[in-house]
Amino acid sequence: MTRIARYGKFVAHDGRAQELAEILLDAAAKLDADPGCELYLINRQADAADVIWVTEIWRSEADLKASLRQVSGSPEAAAAMRLVRSAEMIELDLLGGSGLPAAGPATP
Repeated sequence: MTRIARYGKFVAHDGRAQELAEILLDAAAKLDADPGCELYLINRQADAADVIWVTEIWRSEADLKASLRQVSGSPEAAAAMRLVRSAEMIELDLLGGSGLPAAGPATP
């Protein structure tokens, strides 16, 4: 299994970043029960109050796609996107690091 790592950058409409962060924090809380989601952090950029970053690590691409299918078109996703002026997703090659549990055995 190959883990998937991503950064999401969301620039909220002026003054709407807190609302966006609250929606994303609710989503993060729901992901606690998803075994495919290993990390889902919500961050505000220190020098840009309207910029919210999401740091994600998924057990596999299949787990990420399953989660995206669940939220796609949901009222929560629509509410979040109404608050967003621009969005960017950055795909990463996960190399490892401190605090990251060892990946399970590869599956065929």
